[in-house]
Amino acid sequence: MNIIDAAATRAALPFDTLIAALESRFIEGCTVPLRHVHKIGEVGTTLIMPAWQERYLGIKTVNIFPGNSARGLPALFSTYILYDAASGAPLAHIDGNEITSRRTAAASALAARFLARADAARLLIVGSGRVASLLAEAYKAVLPLTEVAVWSRNPAAAAALSDSLGAQGFSARAWPDLEAAVRQADIVSCATLSTAPLIRGEWLQPGSHLDLIGGFTPQMVEADDACFTNARLFVDTEEALLKAGDLLGPMSRGVFGADDVQATLAQLCRGERGGRRNAGEKTVFKSVGTALEDLAAAMLVISASA
Repeated sequence: MNIIDAAATRAALPFDTLIAALESRFIEGCTVPLRHVHKIGEVGTTLIMPAWQERYLGIKTVNIFPGNSARGLPALFSTYILYDAASGAPLAHIDGNEITSRRTAAASALAARFLARADAARLLIVGSGRVASLLAEAYKAVLPLTEVAVWSRNPAAAAALSDSLGAQGFSARAWPDLEAAVRQADIVSCATLSTAPLIRGEWLQPGSHLDLIGGFTPQMVEADDACFTNARLFVDTEEALLKAGDLLGPMSRGVFGADDVQATLAQLCRGERGGRRNAGEKTVFKSVGTALEDLAAAMLVISASA
Protein backbone atom coordinates (compact mmCIF):
# COMPACT_ATOMS: atom_id res chain seq x y z
CA MET A 1 0.00 0.00 0.00
CA ASN A 2 1.31 3.40 -1.01
CA ILE A 3 1.81 5.83 1.89
CA ILE A 4 1.26 9.40 0.67
CA ASP A 5 2.30 12.04 3.17
CA ALA A 6 0.94 15.54 3.72
CA ALA A 7 3.39 17.30 1.40
CA ALA A 8 2.72 14.95 -1.52
CA THR A 9 -1.04 15.12 -0.92
CA ARG A 10 -0.94 18.92 -0.87
CA ALA A 11 1.13 19.08 -4.05
CA ALA A 12 -1.39 16.88 -5.86
CA LEU A 13 -4.31 19.17 -5.00
CA PRO A 14 -3.80 22.67 -6.45
CA PHE A 15 -7.10 24.49 -6.17
CA ASP A 16 -7.81 25.03 -9.85
CA THR A 17 -7.40 21.29 -10.50
CA LEU A 18 -9.26 20.26 -7.36
CA ILE A 19 -12.24 22.54 -7.99
CA ALA A 20 -12.57 21.12 -11.50
CA ALA A 21 -12.36 17.56 -10.15
CA LEU A 22 -15.08 18.25 -7.58
CA GLU A 23 -17.35 19.68 -10.25
CA SER A 24 -16.81 16.62 -12.48
CA ARG A 25 -17.51 14.23 -9.61
CA PHE A 26 -20.70 16.09 -8.63
CA ILE A 27 -21.82 15.82 -12.25
CA GLU A 28 -20.92 12.13 -12.62
CA GLY A 29 -21.91 11.12 -9.09
CA CYS A 30 -20.88 8.15 -6.94
CA THR A 31 -22.31 6.08 -4.11
CA VAL A 32 -22.25 7.99 -0.82
CA PRO A 33 -23.92 6.38 2.21
CA LEU A 34 -24.79 8.59 5.17
CA ARG A 35 -21.79 9.13 7.38
CA HIS A 36 -21.46 7.35 10.70
CA VAL A 37 -21.17 9.74 13.66
CA HIS A 38 -19.96 8.51 17.04
CA LYS A 39 -19.45 10.47 20.26
CA ILE A 40 -16.18 9.67 22.01
CA GLY A 41 -17.01 10.24 25.65
CA GLU A 42 -17.59 13.91 26.39
CA VAL A 43 -14.59 15.21 24.51
CA GLY A 44 -14.73 14.16 20.86
CA THR A 45 -16.60 12.98 17.81
CA THR A 46 -15.57 10.44 15.17
CA LEU A 47 -16.97 10.48 11.63
CA ILE A 48 -16.67 7.54 9.22
CA MET A 49 -17.28 8.57 5.62
CA PRO A 50 -17.27 6.03 2.75
CA ALA A 51 -17.79 6.61 -0.97
CA TRP A 52 -17.18 4.57 -4.11
CA GLN A 53 -17.51 4.43 -7.87
CA GLU A 54 -16.63 1.78 -10.44
CA ARG A 55 -12.85 1.96 -9.91
CA TYR A 56 -12.16 3.26 -6.42
CA LEU A 57 -13.54 2.84 -2.90
CA GLY A 58 -12.48 5.33 -0.25
CA ILE A 59 -13.09 5.55 3.49
CA LYS A 60 -12.21 8.57 5.59
CA THR A 61 -12.10 8.63 9.36
CA VAL A 62 -12.28 12.04 11.05
CA ASN A 63 -11.66 12.72 14.73
CA ILE A 64 -12.91 16.08 16.04
CA PHE A 65 -11.72 17.09 19.50
CA PRO A 66 -12.50 20.82 20.05
CA GLY A 67 -10.58 20.92 23.33
CA ASN A 68 -7.31 20.26 21.55
CA SER A 69 -6.59 23.97 21.24
CA ALA A 70 -5.72 23.97 24.95
CA ARG A 71 -3.13 21.29 24.15
CA GLY A 72 -1.68 23.19 21.24
CA LEU A 73 -3.07 20.59 18.83
CA PRO A 74 -5.42 20.86 15.83
CA ALA A 75 -9.08 20.20 16.63
CA LEU A 76 -9.37 17.77 13.72
CA PHE A 77 -7.37 14.74 12.60
CA SER A 78 -8.31 12.51 9.70
CA THR A 79 -6.99 9.58 7.69
CA TYR A 80 -8.00 8.35 4.25
CA ILE A 81 -7.67 4.83 2.83
CA LEU A 82 -8.22 4.29 -0.89
CA TYR A 83 -9.05 0.78 -2.15
CA ASP A 84 -9.50 -0.95 -5.48
CA ALA A 85 -13.30 -1.13 -5.86
CA ALA A 86 -13.12 -4.38 -7.85
CA SER A 87 -11.05 -6.39 -5.38
CA GLY A 88 -11.11 -4.44 -2.11
CA ALA A 89 -7.30 -4.36 -2.09
CA PRO A 90 -5.86 -1.29 -0.29
CA LEU A 91 -4.06 1.05 -2.67
CA ALA A 92 -3.01 4.05 -0.61
CA HIS A 93 -2.98 5.62 2.82
CA ILE A 94 -3.39 9.35 2.13
CA ASP A 95 -3.03 12.28 4.51
CA GLY A 96 -6.65 12.88 5.50
CA ASN A 97 -6.07 16.32 7.00
CA GLU A 98 -4.88 17.69 3.67
CA ILE A 99 -7.71 16.01 1.76
CA THR A 100 -10.33 17.31 4.20
CA SER A 101 -9.14 20.88 4.45
CA ARG A 102 -8.39 21.38 0.77
CA ARG A 103 -11.57 19.77 -0.57
CA THR A 104 -13.61 21.77 1.99
CA ALA A 105 -12.17 25.08 0.81
CA ALA A 106 -12.49 23.99 -2.82
CA ALA A 107 -16.18 23.10 -2.37
CA SER A 108 -16.89 26.56 -0.98
CA ALA A 109 -15.10 28.15 -3.93
CA LEU A 110 -16.99 25.93 -6.37
CA ALA A 111 -20.31 26.99 -4.80
CA ALA A 112 -19.26 30.64 -4.87
CA ARG A 113 -18.69 30.42 -8.61
CA PHE A 114 -22.45 29.88 -8.92
CA LEU A 115 -23.63 31.97 -5.98
CA ALA A 116 -21.35 34.98 -5.43
CA ARG A 117 -21.39 38.03 -7.67
CA ALA A 118 -18.96 37.65 -10.54
CA ASP A 119 -17.22 40.85 -9.40
CA ALA A 120 -17.02 39.86 -5.72
CA ALA A 121 -13.62 41.11 -4.60
CA ARG A 122 -13.75 41.50 -0.79
CA LEU A 123 -13.56 38.30 1.24
CA LEU A 124 -14.03 38.07 5.00
CA ILE A 125 -12.65 34.90 6.62
CA VAL A 126 -14.21 34.15 10.00
CA GLY A 127 -11.90 31.75 11.81
CA SER A 128 -8.17 31.11 11.83
CA GLY A 129 -7.74 27.35 11.62
CA ARG A 130 -6.60 24.97 8.89
CA VAL A 131 -9.57 25.45 6.55
CA ALA A 132 -9.70 29.20 7.16
CA SER A 133 -6.07 29.48 6.11
CA LEU A 134 -6.90 28.01 2.68
CA LEU A 135 -10.03 29.96 1.80
CA ALA A 136 -8.38 32.98 0.18
CA GLU A 137 -6.32 30.77 -2.14
CA ALA A 138 -9.38 28.69 -3.05
CA TYR A 139 -11.61 31.68 -3.72
CA LYS A 140 -8.86 33.36 -5.74
CA ALA A 141 -9.12 30.46 -8.21
CA VAL A 142 -12.70 31.46 -9.11
CA LEU A 143 -13.17 35.15 -8.23
CA PRO A 144 -11.21 38.43 -8.62
CA LEU A 145 -10.27 38.91 -4.98
CA THR A 146 -8.58 42.21 -4.13
CA GLU A 147 -9.03 42.37 -0.33
CA VAL A 148 -9.08 39.73 2.41
CA ALA A 149 -10.19 40.47 5.96
CA VAL A 150 -9.71 38.03 8.84
CA TRP A 151 -11.61 37.85 12.13
CA SER A 152 -11.12 35.32 14.91
CA ARG A 153 -12.04 35.06 18.56
CA ASN A 154 -8.27 34.89 19.03
CA PRO A 155 -6.92 38.24 17.79
CA ALA A 156 -3.36 36.94 17.71
CA ALA A 157 -4.40 34.05 15.47
CA ALA A 158 -6.26 36.45 13.16
CA ALA A 159 -3.16 38.63 12.92
CA ALA A 160 -0.96 35.61 12.21
CA LEU A 161 -3.26 34.40 9.42
CA SER A 162 -3.44 37.90 7.96
CA ASP A 163 0.36 38.10 7.94
CA SER A 164 0.58 34.68 6.29
CA LEU A 165 -1.88 35.71 3.58
CA GLY A 166 0.09 38.90 3.05
CA ALA A 167 3.23 36.84 2.50
CA GLN A 168 1.30 34.89 -0.15
CA GLY A 169 0.57 38.10 -2.04
CA PHE A 170 -2.93 38.91 -0.75
CA SER A 171 -3.93 42.36 0.46
CA ALA A 172 -4.97 41.14 3.91
CA ARG A 173 -5.66 42.61 7.32
CA ALA A 174 -7.06 41.41 10.64
CA TRP A 175 -10.29 43.11 11.72
CA PRO A 176 -11.07 43.40 15.45
CA ASP A 177 -14.71 44.39 14.82
CA LEU A 178 -16.71 41.53 13.29
CA GLU A 179 -19.77 43.63 12.49
CA ALA A 180 -17.72 46.20 10.60
CA ALA A 181 -15.90 43.46 8.72
CA VAL A 182 -19.15 41.77 7.67
CA ARG A 183 -20.67 45.05 6.51
CA GLN A 184 -17.84 45.68 4.05
CA ALA A 185 -17.56 42.14 2.67
CA ASP A 186 -18.85 40.75 -0.63
CA ILE A 187 -18.28 37.20 0.67
CA VAL A 188 -18.35 36.10 4.31
CA SER A 189 -16.84 32.64 4.77
CA CYS A 190 -17.10 31.07 8.24
CA ALA A 191 -14.89 28.16 9.23
CA THR A 192 -15.23 27.81 12.99
CA LEU A 193 -16.38 25.32 15.62
CA SER A 194 -18.82 27.84 17.10
CA THR A 195 -21.88 26.70 19.05
CA ALA A 196 -23.48 30.18 19.10
CA PRO A 197 -24.26 32.55 16.21
CA LEU A 198 -21.40 34.75 15.06
CA ILE A 199 -22.92 36.38 11.97
CA ARG A 200 -26.05 38.51 12.21
CA GLY A 201 -28.29 38.92 9.19
CA GLU A 202 -28.65 42.67 9.69
CA TRP A 203 -24.93 43.03 8.99
CA LEU A 204 -25.03 41.34 5.57
CA GLN A 205 -25.17 43.71 2.63
CA PRO A 206 -27.34 43.39 -0.51
CA GLY A 207 -25.55 41.20 -3.04
CA SER A 208 -23.46 39.43 -0.40
CA HIS A 209 -22.74 35.71 -0.27
CA LEU A 210 -22.56 33.91 3.10
CA ASP A 211 -20.58 30.66 3.20
CA LEU A 212 -21.15 28.54 6.33
CA ILE A 213 -18.56 25.78 6.64
CA GLY A 214 -17.96 25.03 10.29
CA GLY A 215 -21.25 23.78 11.73
CA PHE A 216 -21.49 20.08 10.86
CA THR A 217 -23.40 18.86 13.95
CA PRO A 218 -26.80 19.91 15.36
CA GLN A 219 -25.05 21.70 18.23
CA MET A 220 -22.84 23.91 16.04
CA VAL A 221 -24.06 27.30 14.78
CA GLU A 222 -22.36 30.18 12.94
CA ALA A 223 -25.32 32.33 11.75
CA ASP A 224 -28.45 33.74 13.35
CA ASP A 225 -31.96 33.29 11.95
CA ALA A 226 -31.93 36.68 10.24
CA CYS A 227 -29.15 35.51 7.91
CA PHE A 228 -31.75 33.38 6.11
CA THR A 229 -34.42 36.10 5.86
CA ASN A 230 -34.72 37.50 2.33
CA ALA A 231 -31.84 35.27 1.22
CA ARG A 232 -31.71 32.28 -1.14
CA LEU A 233 -30.40 29.13 0.56
CA PHE A 234 -28.22 26.46 -1.06
CA VAL A 235 -26.61 23.34 0.45
CA ASP A 236 -23.79 21.02 -0.53
CA THR A 237 -25.96 17.91 -0.05
CA GLU A 238 -29.37 17.14 1.40
CA GLU A 239 -27.57 15.65 4.39
CA ALA A 240 -27.01 19.23 5.57
CA LEU A 241 -30.72 19.40 6.42
CA LEU A 242 -30.25 16.47 8.80
CA LYS A 243 -26.98 17.44 10.47
CA ALA A 244 -26.34 21.19 10.51
CA GLY A 245 -27.35 23.27 13.51
CA ASP A 246 -27.35 26.33 11.27
CA LEU A 247 -30.31 24.78 9.42
CA LEU A 248 -32.00 22.64 12.07
CA GLY A 249 -32.47 25.54 14.48
CA PRO A 250 -34.17 27.95 12.04
CA MET A 251 -36.24 25.13 10.57
CA SER A 252 -37.55 24.21 14.05
CA ARG A 253 -38.54 27.84 14.55
CA GLY A 254 -40.32 28.12 11.20
CA VAL A 255 -37.83 30.52 9.62
CA PHE A 256 -37.71 28.33 6.49
CA GLY A 257 -38.51 24.78 5.46
CA ALA A 258 -36.66 22.10 3.53
CA ASP A 259 -38.56 23.10 0.39
CA ASP A 260 -36.98 26.55 0.57
CA VAL A 261 -33.56 25.14 -0.32
CA GLN A 262 -32.90 26.33 -3.86
CA ALA A 263 -30.41 23.66 -4.94
CA THR A 264 -27.69 21.25 -3.90
CA LEU A 265 -24.18 21.63 -5.22
CA ALA A 266 -24.72 18.66 -7.54
CA GLN A 267 -27.81 20.32 -9.02
CA LEU A 268 -25.84 23.52 -9.60
CA CYS A 269 -22.96 21.67 -11.25
CA ARG A 270 -25.29 19.67 -13.49
CA GLY A 271 -27.21 22.78 -14.51
CA GLU A 272 -30.44 21.34 -13.15
CA ARG A 273 -31.06 24.47 -11.08
CA GLY A 274 -29.71 27.99 -11.27
CA GLY A 275 -27.60 29.92 -8.80
CA ARG A 276 -27.44 33.69 -8.34
CA ARG A 277 -30.08 35.54 -10.36
CA ASN A 278 -29.02 39.15 -9.91
CA ALA A 279 -26.42 41.40 -8.31
CA GLY A 280 -28.63 42.52 -5.43
CA GLU A 281 -29.84 39.27 -3.88
CA LYS A 282 -28.28 37.64 -0.84
CA THR A 283 -27.19 34.01 -1.06
CA VAL A 284 -26.31 31.52 1.68
CA PHE A 285 -24.40 28.27 1.16
CA LYS A 286 -24.39 25.72 3.98
CA SER A 287 -22.00 22.77 3.72
CA VAL A 288 -21.40 19.80 6.00
CA GLY A 289 -18.96 18.03 3.67
CA THR A 290 -19.47 14.89 1.67
CA ALA A 291 -17.41 11.78 1.03
CA LEU A 292 -17.89 12.43 -2.69
CA GLU A 293 -15.47 15.35 -2.35
CA ASP A 294 -12.95 13.23 -0.45
CA LEU A 295 -13.05 10.55 -3.15
CA ALA A 296 -12.57 13.12 -5.92
CA ALA A 297 -9.53 14.49 -4.11
CA ALA A 298 -8.11 11.02 -3.38
CA MET A 299 -8.42 10.07 -7.05
CA LEU A 300 -6.32 13.12 -7.95
CA VAL A 301 -3.71 12.15 -5.38
CA ILE A 302 -3.42 8.53 -6.53
CA SER A 303 -3.18 9.68 -10.12
CA ALA A 304 -0.35 12.07 -9.27
CA SER A 305 1.55 9.32 -7.40
CA ALA A 306 1.36 6.81 -10.27
